[in-house]
Amino acid sequence: MNRRLFLAAIPAALATGCGFKLRRFEGIPFASLYIDAPYGGAVAERIRSALTSSKQTRLAASAGEAEAVLVLGQETRSKVILSLSGAGRVTEYRLGLQLTYRVNDKDGRTLAAPEVIELSRDITYDDTQVLAKAAEEQLLYRDMEDGATRRILRRLQNIGPAS
Repeated sequence: MNRRLFLAAIPAALATGCGFKLRRFEGIPFASLYIDAPYGGAVAERIRSALTSSKQTRLAASAGEAEAVLVLGQETRSKVILSLSGAGRVTEYRLGLQLTYRVNDKDGRTLAAPEVIELSRDITYDDTQVLAKAAEEQLLYRDMEDGATRRILRRLQNIGPAS
């Protein structure tokens, strides 16, 4: 029994000794943030929920009362055929998500230059499993939206208020 406990504790001790820690959202360096985004954007909603749950940054009701303004462009989804079978049926698609954003202070000065996020995922397709492939496609789009959200939040963490 003691030997099992000892063997289980070794990896934990090695992981803590090397400085490993889980990646987590630690908040952004702004007291308040206004998110200027088109209506219905999934990435904007995910950013709002992440900032609301952290409780370190207040979401402002207008750009004038915020320390920083996150301006998100329109999210564009794409679906391109990658390959066809010998019979001319689609066997693979490439799904894409494109989004632009920038960060300004309340006076309009640029804190973070405009950046374009382009994410893509490949998906096999089988026309005998239409419902399953549609669900998989939605899952991949959700994964890309989560990835874009994490990239924007990491960028917000690394910029500081204007001096």
